[in-house]
Amino acid sequence: MLVSGFTLVRNATLLDFPIEASILSLLPVVDEFVVNVGHSDDDTLDRVRALGDPRIRIIESAWDPALGTAMLAAETQRAMATCRSPWGIYIQADEVFADGAAARVRDAIERHDDDRAVEGVLVEYRHFYGGFDAVARNRKWYRREVRAVRLDPALGVHSYRDAQGFRTGPADRRVRAVASSAVMHHYGWARPTWALASKRAADRVLDPVPRQQLDGRPLLPWLPGIEPFQGEHPAVARAWIAARRNDRSLTAPRRFERGHVRLLASLLLERLTGWRPFEFRNYSEVRGD
Repeated sequence: MLVSGFTLVRNATLLDFPIEASILSLLPVVDEFVVNVGHSDDDTLDRVRALGDPRIRIIESAWDPALGTAMLAAETQRAMATCRSPWGIYIQADEVFADGAAARVRDAIERHDDDRAVEGVLVEYRHFYGGFDAVARNRKWYRREVRAVRLDPALGVHSYRDAQGFRTGPADRRVRAVASSAVMHHYGWARPTWALASKRAADRVLDPVPRQQLDGRPLLPWLPGIEPFQGEHPAVARAWIAARRNDRSLTAPRRFERGHVRLLASLLLERLTGWRPFEFRNYSEVRGD
């Protein structure tokens, strides 16, 4: 069976996205890879073209910031609609599959293709924070998300809200998804300070926040649940990481806030029971084989 990959990216250099590593972590297991490249103020399009793989199909598009954060969902949808396969695997420009993880997602697709109760495949997340040696773990960070979906138009799977995940149909029903052992590395909050400052400026365009809510707020405030990471990074991302280790973002000094009490209580409960209270999910997990 055929499987598509799809992603979207704009201003990858100005925002310091590891777009090459992102695409290369998925490319070997898909039959085509659709990349929606928004009109950029840097060399993003040249970087994607330079990968030079015949499976990559580039869509050049003009993104509309007037849509706010829904712009990201609209552009994800544009990439999805261009895919030619019955299944698609999605990756964002600041995400990189762990070594071997993309193959596990494809394996799950092939195992469950005949089971119409399965509409998607879940991957586990590592959210790197303040650099490449720490991850954030609390209920504000999703533990897993749907990253493979059926592309049957009759099913109506679509990108949801800010494009974190997917829903189905006009009622935005949660995707019925099966777990996998695949792991995704999310590097959005591990980039250098200058890139995070550029991200904040770009985010203000999509989601205007009163300036007083941001002025004086650190780019990376301390949060409960930041833990050391001592594992391996994906091979395709190691050169990108190595070039940034001496200029990594630094988490602000520890400062407790009122909301941290609830996060700490939730973390303790999760460590004792494995249950994460009030966890947001775009999916309903179904039992696999």
